[in-house]
Amino acid sequence: MIVTGIFLKANQARIITLSGSRASHVLLAEKFTKLDLPKNPTQDDVEVFVQAFRAHCTSNSIDKVIINRRATSGQGAGGAGTFLLEGVFLATSQAPVEFVHSATIRATDRRESGSKTERPSTVDLGKAYDLAFEGLQ
Repeated sequence: MIVTGIFLKANQARIITLSGSRASHVLLAEKFTKLDLPKNPTQDDVEVFVQAFRAHCTSNSIDKVIINRRATSGQGAGGAGTFLLEGVFLATSQAPVEFVHSATIRATDRRESGSKTERPSTVDLGKAYDLAFEGLQ
């Protein structure tokens, strides 16, 4: 199974793609880790964003896309940028899209942190990795 984890933060999507299972997986497309959408996107900006994401999905035969569940109220609630990105991914992804809550990731990390051998050292890519790991069987 090939899973893409997408961590949404402001108007950026940090992307990690994993292949395999939770016990044995490898990192794919190491150079494709970030997509940006301008704060006030035009139709052309969104089209470029969608084409880049679709090309990534096609070239890696993505089976599933996992995105961080966005807080909708209170402190730390997702802003307009993450809301726009969610909509773009939901409307254009050819692979099924699932949302995962941060509490689920923390629980998996407690149980299976030893299996997360490919986790990047940067914080945002690490979160995207955790999301992709959630989608593995």
